[in-house]
Amino acid sequence: MDRVLAVLVALPPALVLALVFLLPALEASTFLGLFVPGEIAVLVGGVVAHSDRLPLWAVIVAAVAGAALGDQAGYLVGRRYGRRLLARTPRRFVRSGELRRALDLVRRRGALAVVIGRWAAALRALVPGIAGLSGMPQATFTLANVAGGLLWSVTVAVLGFLAGASYRLLERRLGLGGEAVLAVIVVVVAVWLWRHHRAARRTGPARRG
Repeated sequence: MDRVLAVLVALPPALVLALVFLLPALEASTFLGLFVPGEIAVLVGGVVAHSDRLPLWAVIVAAVAGAALGDQAGYLVGRRYGRRLLARTPRRFVRSGELRRALDLVRRRGALAVVIGRWAAALRALVPGIAGLSGMPQATFTLANVAGGLLWSVTVAVLGFLAGASYRLLERRLGLGGEAVLAVIVVVVAVWLWRHHRAARRTGPARRG
């Protein structure tokens, strides 16, 4: 994970912005989110924005657009292909209970599941398709999708921006080099993603209990 972050931060700003759009867009539409969480690109976009290589608003707009369009595509795939969508879910996510979590969340929470599911990578990839499969009205899904995507994009991009701000301050006060600052940012973001994933996995059994 830290290598991926280091590579992303070093990319040209225009390419970072493209990834801020693409990774969230591909999470639910292609199941990429089961393997690569979209918040990686959005967090890095926030860090790059703090260095004045990108405006923060552009990062947020790209993330919202990618998240909303990708989940909308995932919803339409679920509505069209139904059970075949579930059959394509990788076995390790079936065994781990992620698929059951997504099914239970949509059944119990309805449109709210679309907003809640955005905060866990596996649910973000699975919930839109399951919402389409469940027969949730498209207008209802779209409203929840845009609201959840906006909240998630702003939060994650600002976290990346604040991470950049915190460690630029350390660079000035402690005389750290740019490479050291970048290394610290990469570690902090990787730890944040790891803890977020662990918390999401602990929440699953608690909800089922």
